[in-house]
Amino acid sequence: MQKSAEAAGPAGDTPGQGNEEGRPEFRERLYASWWTWPLPVIGAVLMAAQVHMGYPGVRAWLPYVVLVPLAIAIPLWLGRTRVEVRGGELWAGEAHLPLRFVEDVEVVPGRDKRRTLGPDLDPAAYVLHRAWVPTSVRVWLDDPDDPTPYWIVSTRRPEKLAAALGHPTA
Repeated sequence: MQKSAEAAGPAGDTPGQGNEEGRPEFRERLYASWWTWPLPVIGAVLMAAQVHMGYPGVRAWLPYVVLVPLAIAIPLWLGRTRVEVRGGELWAGEAHLPLRFVEDVEVVPGRDKRRTLGPDLDPAAYVLHRAWVPTSVRVWLDDPDDPTPYWIVSTRRPEKLAAALGHPTA
């Protein structure tokens, strides 16, 4: 049984391999910052120590085996979100937006983030917010069939994302 060249070939920008999307113009993983790690791990160790002091034997070590890996897994899970511009679309997490509907892109600095996500937020907007990412972009949409007026996407490199969306900032 043979596979086609497209199925068997490597992914990437290889001419003639049927790669429509190519390489991403922008890619960022919104990983959890280093300062989000110590508190959950310390909390897990303290909770496990409380149980350890009260029970003998295997029950004393079981909370360490469960809680410490869980405290490490949660920041890893929180940092799995990706923001990409590839194949003519903006991908923010699992949502995607064709670039033909992007009207304008506004960089939201850290000092304006609270207001943008608070009193100035339209309830119909799509928001991909990560508290540990200091800046974001607001992507204004031009789609008459979509009630969403704009997207707010957290990013550590807002100028590069705006440029990848075709709206470089000054």
